[in-house]
Amino acid sequence: MADETSADINNPALQPNGEDTSPAIGLISQYVKDLSFENPNAPAVYQWQDAPQVDVQFNIAAESVGENLFEVTLKIDVTSKTDSGTSFVIDLKYAGLFGVRNVPEDQLQPFFLAEAPRILFPFARRVVADAVRDGGFAPLLLEPIDFHGLFMQQVQAQAEAGELGDTVPVGQA
Repeated sequence: MADETSADINNPALQPNGEDTSPAIGLISQYVKDLSFENPNAPAVYQWQDAPQVDVQFNIAAESVGENLFEVTLKIDVTSKTDSGTSFVIDLKYAGLFGVRNVPEDQLQPFFLAEAPRILFPFARRVVADAVRDGGFAPLLLEPIDFHGLFMQQVQAQAEAGELGDTVPVGQA
């Protein structure tokens, strides 16, 4: 019995008052923050025979929005063009609200710029596919993205830039 009590006392996550001090991050909510679909050449676009060239751009931002609350926004910009003109343009900001408790500061950026976008991306991908389909085109299924790999590339680039004395903004991927 004494061993069990001493084990509880030695466990920093178990406090006598019952407070849980273990690190935790949880998704509270996710939502479309901003969505724009433009079809500037309708109805002529539906008669074009050219294969479209699709350009997809991503950006990730994270910001504190309250005590222990952070909003991570995945921005996706898609432009589809043919030789005849622009077929459609989509601008999507898809966000998630995350609650954070007892997480070391140095672990927040890797989570917000790699793991949080990985969680949000499948839902943002569906919003893009539905908007394109609702615009009268075949659904656009975005390829999966290795957010962790992109984050690691950014960290490496920042480390190399730091060796050269340059500064690279932090908080965007």
